[in-house]
Amino acid sequence: MSYQLSAVVADVELLREQTADLDHAVLAALRQDFALLPVTPQLVAELTGEPPDFAAEEPCAVRPFRLVLSPPLAGLLARWSKRGPVAYLEAEFAGGLGHQAAVVWLDGDVSWGPRFDGALDRPRAQWPINTALARLGAEPGAWIDPFAELGLHLERDTAGWLAHGRRGLSADYWDELAEEWELRQSGPHQQPPRPGPVGDWGIA
Repeated sequence: MSYQLSAVVADVELLREQTADLDHAVLAALRQDFALLPVTPQLVAELTGEPPDFAAEEPCAVRPFRLVLSPPLAGLLARWSKRGPVAYLEAEFAGGLGHQAAVVWLDGDVSWGPRFDGALDRPRAQWPINTALARLGAEPGAWIDPFAELGLHLERDTAGWLAHGRRGLSADYWDELAEEWELRQSGPHQQPPRPGPVGDWGIA
C-alpha cells in the first residue's frame, strides 16, 4: 500500500487560532491535543497569495521536500511558531520504499531540521518525523513510536486527512470501530479484547 503525507502538525489550539479565517484549512484531530493541517495547493495559495511550487527532482538531503517552502510560506509558519512549536512533515512510500522529511519552527525561527531520510535504517526515534513530533512535545505511549502514538498512520493520503477533518473524526476512530465490531462478535456474555499497539505503521 502507498502512503503520502504533506502536512503541518502543531498543538490543536494553535492551529485553530491561526486558521480560523481560512477557507481552505481543514484540521484533522490527532492524539495528545495535536492536530494535522493537510497542505493542499489551494491552502498554499490562500496563505501566500501565490500558487505552490514543487521540486522537479526527487527529494534528497539537499532538497528534502517535494513542496518548495517558499519564503512567504516558511515565514508564515515561523510566525505561527511564536505561539508554540510547528512542524512541516512530508512522507511518500510505496511498496515499502520511500522517504520522509521534517522541519520544526519555534519562537519564529527554525529550531530543528530540515532533515531527510530515504533509508530509515536508523532507530525509529531518529527518523525525521518521529524526531520532529518529539520536539513538538509528543509523549511516549502504548504505540510503537510518536508517528503511531499521535495517529499519523490512520489516513494514507491528503484526501483521507481532509475527509478525516471534515467528518470531525477522533484519532481513535478506527480503534473504536474495531472495538465495537469485536463486541458484536463476542456476544452479550463475553468481554472482547481491546486492540493493542500496532507493530509497525506499514510504510517503512
